[in-house]
Amino acid sequence: MEQRTNEAVAQGAGGARLKKGNRKPLIILGIAAAVAALLLAAYVGLCAYAGSLDVFYPNFHINGVDVSGLTVEEAQQTLERETPKRVIPIYDAAYPTYTEENPRTPLMTVTLEELGFSPEAVTEGNCAEPFENWARSGMDSQRSYGFFEKGRMYLRALTGAYTGAWLGYQLSGSRFDETVDAIVEQLSEDAIDGGYTLEEDGISITKARDGRSVDRESLRHQLSCAGSTPAGVEESCGVDAEFAVDPAKTLTAREIYDEVSGEVKNAGYDAETDTIIPEQVGADFDVAAAQAALDAAAPGETVEIDAVIEYPEVTAGELKEVLFRDVLGEAKTKVGGTAARKSNVKLSASSIDSYVMNSEDVFSYNGVVGQRTAARGYQPAPAYVKGETVDEIGGGICQTSSTLYLACLRANLEITERYAHRYIPTYIAAGMDATVSWGGPDYKFTNNTSYPIKIVTSYENGWLTVKLLGTNVTGITAKMTNEKLSTTNFEVVYEDDPTLAPGTETVKTTPYTGSKWRTYRHLYDGDGNLISSAYEDTSDYKARNKVILRGPAKETEPAAPVIGPGGIPAEPETPVEEPAEEPAEEPAETPIVVLPDGFSDAA
Repeated sequence: MEQRTNEAVAQGAGGARLKKGNRKPLIILGIAAAVAALLLAAYVGLCAYAGSLDVFYPNFHINGVDVSGLTVEEAQQTLERETPKRVIPIYDAAYPTYTEENPRTPLMTVTLEELGFSPEAVTEGNCAEPFENWARSGMDSQRSYGFFEKGRMYLRALTGAYTGAWLGYQLSGSRFDETVDAIVEQLSEDAIDGGYTLEEDGISITKARDGRSVDRESLRHQLSCAGSTPAGVEESCGVDAEFAVDPAKTLTAREIYDEVSGEVKNAGYDAETDTIIPEQVGADFDVAAAQAALDAAAPGETVEIDAVIEYPEVTAGELKEVLFRDVLGEAKTKVGGTAARKSNVKLSASSIDSYVMNSEDVFSYNGVVGQRTAARGYQPAPAYVKGETVDEIGGGICQTSSTLYLACLRANLEITERYAHRYIPTYIAAGMDATVSWGGPDYKFTNNTSYPIKIVTSYENGWLTVKLLGTNVTGITAKMTNEKLSTTNFEVVYEDDPTLAPGTETVKTTPYTGSKWRTYRHLYDGDGNLISSAYEDTSDYKARNKVILRGPAKETEPAAPVIGPGGIPAEPETPVEEPAEEPAEEPAETPIVVLPDGFSDAA
């Protein structure tokens, strides 16, 4: 009985708890329904409010201009005022990525006004009052949503997620194209090749920088549409400039050192191209230190390097004004002999005509004239071979070398190699000749001036003239004198020739009197005052005997003996032969005048 009572109580109690717990879900549902009803009512109210607005939603932009909270008329005024100020950044397309922490830096910026923005430039949707049209179009887009969509869009606008409208249009016109061209020019860069400049006490080295050129058509297309793209996040509303790279020529410190550390040279002349050869400056610097400074420099930057600089005497600019200005020396000789000999003289002279020597160049007569052959136009003419006079191809060309030698002496040039003739020549003063032979003696001289020299020859009326053109900056001139040291007479030598008629004679070899000469070079200043006198050279000309061929003696009857005093036969008298006369020589270029000091003037 008691047990059933307890069970009943328990059941009663449990039943009460179960009944009480079942009411909670209903309460929650009721509350949720109430909240939902309130939210719905609020949202409906928000939709009604959003639909009733005659101003733009928060954060509403039209083509990048913020018009939130403004009426259409106010938006129009704002658009008119702010749109031309819209800034369009221009980026390098080679660096497209960016973050908020590391945004891209624009190469430059341009405003829509600078791009020629105007109603006339709007080619799509253009009207008489484009800004009013824009504002009304923006409002139309805001009102185009359904009743319940308006509330959602308004909520988005409050959070900044809604940015407004973009009306498509393109910029064009002459001002637009002029601005695009100016941007292209500003963004394009010429390549800067690696280079250097020698200064007074150092060297300036420029690090190479690649050039770049802008793809104009791509940039123009992007800029024409730039005003109708979103604004706010700069990277999304900018344009990307695409570049073509023009590689620059690089230059290392070692390459520069190899160029400038050589021998210092004066500016010269290239006869083939008729151009001035630039001077060469000598420089010495620390290559490792220079390269380290160059590596640390920015492209296109110039760094200064300490260096020891040695400059030449003559630069290209200086040489241009004085090239071949002066006659340094001149000589003139009379050309005699056969027509073949004269032809050889003319031909050899033409070979050296207009020949140019730069400073420190060495002239070789054999090297410039070349081998004298019949194929090159040289003819047989008298020449000395082993002491004998014979016809040889090129005979007479020594007159050209001798005339050149005398011109060099008068030009005060350095004589490098010179040999006197075996026998004294008659066409030039003693000691002023220079013999040459292919494979044998050569005539050489050095251009010891700081300027180029040109050899100029001419042949006219039997006279050969050689001039040396150059630049005389000192005014110094040279004159030559000679001194006769000794004379060696020739002998008369007879040789029997059975082919001759008995008792007859003929001269086989004409004689030359030998002599020894010493020459001197005298320098004078521009006023004619003697500066110095110096020994130049010694010329030892050999004597050549007169050789007479004679036939067999005539047969004669013995003469009756001459009886002397006391009946003793007397000895026959020995006939005395008169010495042969020395052949007459042609006069020298100028008369020999004996000076008081014992020298003779051959100049």
